[in-house]
Amino acid sequence: MIRNETEYREAVQRIGDEQSRLKEQRARLVEMKLSKEEVKRVLDPVRSFHEQLKEEVESYERLKRGEFEELRNFDGLGRLLIALRISQGLSQRDLAERLGVHETQISRDERNEYHGVTMDRANRVLEALCVEVKTRVTATTTSSKRTRRGRASV
Repeated sequence: MIRNETEYREAVQRIGDEQSRLKEQRARLVEMKLSKEEVKRVLDPVRSFHEQLKEEVESYERLKRGEFEELRNFDGLGRLLIALRISQGLSQRDLAERLGVHETQISRDERNEYHGVTMDRANRVLEALCVEVKTRVTATTTSSKRTRRGRASV
């Protein structure tokens, strides 16, 4: 996940560089008279990495526009906290100042996508970002029926 403008610019530059390298490598492989299948087999891993990097750049651009994915059962809470900071145009340093912590703490938290973050800490980050998260609880269907005590019936 791209977390700041520096990483974004580096990724965009790398995409351009990789595109040029792909063309050069393909030309060399064709010169070596490899079959289409062999060329594809050699280039597929590079193309896969290239596509993944493009997806990350596109994702960062969506975040900057304030477009977020839906959060389910708090999976992705860390990514949401990062996305909210990015969408507001705040740096990790800006958020650290608002929270009264060192910038390295925010960098470490974001690198780990706030893994294991407490609800209290997540709430402090949300407050520092001046945002409110609203929840909607819905029942899910399960493959086994439940009794009143919550145990699966036999």
